[in-house]
Amino acid sequence: MKFINTIKNIWKIEELKNRILVSLGLLLVYRFGTQVVLPGIDASQLANLANQTDGGLLGLLNAFTGGAFSNASIFALGIMPYISASIVVQLMGIAIPYLQKLQKEGESGRKKINQITRWLTIAITLVQGPGYIYNLFNTLPQNAFLLGDSLSFIISSVIILTTGTIFAMWLGEKITDKGIGNGISLLIMVGIIATLPQAFLQEFASRFDGSGGLIMVLIEFAIWFAIILAAVMLVMAVRQIPVQYARRSATGGYEKNVFGSRQYIPLKLNASGVMPIIFAQAIMFIPVALAGLSDSDAAQGVTAAFSDIFGFWYNLVFALLIIVFTYFYTAITVPTNKMADDLKRSGGFIPGIRPGTETAEYLDRIMSQITLPGSVFLAIIAIFPAIIVKLLGVQQGWALFFGGTSLLILVGVAIDTMQQVNSYLLNRHYDGLMKTGKNRKAVA
Repeated sequence: MKFINTIKNIWKIEELKNRILVSLGLLLVYRFGTQVVLPGIDASQLANLANQTDGGLLGLLNAFTGGAFSNASIFALGIMPYISASIVVQLMGIAIPYLQKLQKEGESGRKKINQITRWLTIAITLVQGPGYIYNLFNTLPQNAFLLGDSLSFIISSVIILTTGTIFAMWLGEKITDKGIGNGISLLIMVGIIATLPQAFLQEFASRFDGSGGLIMVLIEFAIWFAIILAAVMLVMAVRQIPVQYARRSATGGYEKNVFGSRQYIPLKLNASGVMPIIFAQAIMFIPVALAGLSDSDAAQGVTAAFSDIFGFWYNLVFALLIIVFTYFYTAITVPTNKMADDLKRSGGFIPGIRPGTETAEYLDRIMSQITLPGSVFLAIIAIFPAIIVKLLGVQQGWALFFGGTSLLILVGVAIDTMQQVNSYLLNRHYDGLMKTGKNRKAVA
């Protein structure tokens, strides 16, 4: 009843209701586009492409695009080129003074950075598009191409793939502006969820056709819910640093007593989110690419070891890279010096720590201490799909939902969207999503 009352309260808020409907409508448009096959390709001949994306790196990419990759869809590249462009621009902002200047210009600078990201997205898509078409030529039978391998088909397909990515990017931005939640993240989340039923049905059928039966399915569900809970704890965990603010005097200065308000600086256990996993996965392509240039036995061994995302050596190196990149990304995204300066200007201080440099060093030391367990926990969740495959023999497609980028994206986006809905409820004097749905008394 509490949940039903909360849904009713959400529906009573006209603005929130309209935003939810807009988001659902635009997500429906995106899901429809993932089923539209590229012109000139016989949709009945796509079985080989589906088999190619059953597990492995391509399986992970197919999950992010909601099956569009294996459908040879107009959205086959999904929103991933935009994600890649955003990462590149963010990293370039560390070294390029022009981008650093734009980051400090507020809204106008943000618009210019978004425009740069869009153009870079087009450039990345124009590079990835021909690669995707080349992969289709190598995977699908020749009679699957109604127009053959003509230049007109290749050029038109690349243009359509680029347009599809730009349209998906536009849908994501519209969801962010007119809907609820982060649009780009929601597109990825919906794509991941779209592949979940099929992956579960395949696992369900394999258990009943082979060994384990219903008992193993129930055990897998229990483990799945446990790892989801662990991911939620990782996303939500913070270290609260107490902050004391001096009470402002009538003359506008700060009094020397410390009877002002007491607040906290929340330092996240995993401040880098899923970015270390994304960086690590990008690096893991390099050994395979370099080994492919040689025909030696050693090169072939490296290719075999790093092509299997459920293998021991792949996951060992993968976990170590995640720990390293977690420290790297946290260092560039958590500006402890700026936090200390802002705290000093606002008249705040950490009890027992002098404002300024000493505060920055203290915050940096705390971040280093909490980043180690956070990075190790993140690495364990990232490689857990391989653990579950080796221990319980879970199907690879279903195993991807037991950890890694997929699960962390699902958890992170769900929590972010719920927090936005929760803020609407609280602002309209309703209890939040996690509480009862009855009306709250308005505060005079």
